[in-house]
Amino acid sequence: MAEVAPKRRYVVIMAGGVGTRFWPWSRQERPKQLLKLCGDTTMLADTVARVSRLVPTENILIVTGTALRKGVLEAVPELPAANVYCEPLGRNTAACVGWAAMEVAHRDPTGVMVVLPADHVVDGRSSFESDVRKALRLAEAPGVLVTFGIKPDSPSTGYGYIRAGAEWKEGRGARKVLSFHEKPSLSRAKSFIRRGNFYWNSGMFVWRADSILAELRSHLPRLAAGLEAMEAKRRRGRVPRAAIDSVYPRLQSISIDHGVMEKAKRVAVVPASFGWSDIGTWDAVGEVWPKDRTGNASHGVVISVDSSGNLAATEGKPVAFVGVEGLAVVDSGDALLVCSRERSQDVREVVEELKKRGLTGLL
Repeated sequence: MAEVAPKRRYVVIMAGGVGTRFWPWSRQERPKQLLKLCGDTTMLADTVARVSRLVPTENILIVTGTALRKGVLEAVPELPAANVYCEPLGRNTAACVGWAAMEVAHRDPTGVMVVLPADHVVDGRSSFESDVRKALRLAEAPGVLVTFGIKPDSPSTGYGYIRAGAEWKEGRGARKVLSFHEKPSLSRAKSFIRRGNFYWNSGMFVWRADSILAELRSHLPRLAAGLEAMEAKRRRGRVPRAAIDSVYPRLQSISIDHGVMEKAKRVAVVPASFGWSDIGTWDAVGEVWPKDRTGNASHGVVISVDSSGNLAATEGKPVAFVGVEGLAVVDSGDALLVCSRERSQDVREVVEELKKRGLTGLL
């Protein structure tokens, strides 16, 4: 199958998340994707740079929240402002993907979309580009949906899984998807690892705009009807923002995985040859940050006395650990988080408690 022409390729970056597990660094107007967690640039800017050799800049679209528009434009000033689409209210990934597909279809109905989260870490840019090109060629066929699977290195209970079957009929190293499985129990995750044909679900996809819109009409007809009503208002000359604000908040809230991928029939998985992490918690960040000789990961100055396996994330303050293990200490200037690294999934509960107490200045 011939290479998809660059002008027909689009990248849609989903950048509307709130990142509550990264409090206190993550705030309502500076969530995870706008943080510099893994280098000198934001995670969103890293994602844009990762696809810059695959598609023209004008074909990179970002879907985010209205409150994040300024931060997004500051993070990626090279993108046209018109390519940043702001949801008036977050309605999960199916609405986000459907809206972006409508925009791509408006430009090119058979344009092929690469859909990426804004806040993942990818190691091996050349391998990533090669895998994406493979997926683009597969997704050029009408009705084919492609996802990327990550070969598990542990029986993680924090990821969804993909069960792969035989080689995809067009080959290219892809396999047919037999089923999707939500985050499993530990015993079930161990059984997946033993069976060998399971991958972590990366949440990254490739498909033609008309293909995903057809799947939305089939599996999520109410959502599709809402998106089409929004598009019809625009075609009739309504101010685009007014059409979005009146329709979008009423769209069905459901993930693209539950709403479409679990039900679609022609789904292929490309086993990723690149390194990947969704770094969903402070504990996961500690796995990618530099470590001292006793395994303490840090972003800033750390002094360690009989301490190991800790994480320190500060904005200027040195941190001293004495006789402790497995702690995460995160300083944002106006707030300090101290927790065990193994409980870093639960940081979101701090944000909920702040809301209950009315401490909005810390959100």
